[in-house]
Amino acid sequence: MERMDKYETARMQIEKEKSFYTHLIIYTLVIGAFWALNAMNDQGDWWAFWPTVGWGIGLFFHGFGVFGKNAVFGKRWEEKRMKELMDEK
Repeated sequence: MERMDKYETARMQIEKEKSFYTHLIIYTLVIGAFWALNAMNDQGDWWAFWPTVGWGIGLFFHGFGVFGKNAVFGKRWEEKRMKELMDEK
């Protein structure tokens, strides 16, 4: 029973991570298009800045919700790095 709970937890985490990375890709494409449009129609107003910041804040919180406060140097990173260093010759 415990193994099934771990499996379900892992599966749910994978779905959350896939959702975040999909969000990140869409953000990159759309914001890139906004900046391209803004540059082509430059009238001195950099309006693309505002959706970049607003959506970027939402993306940040989405990532925080998925990966938590230790997203960059969390426990998994430490374990992976320790294994890499111990396997080096």
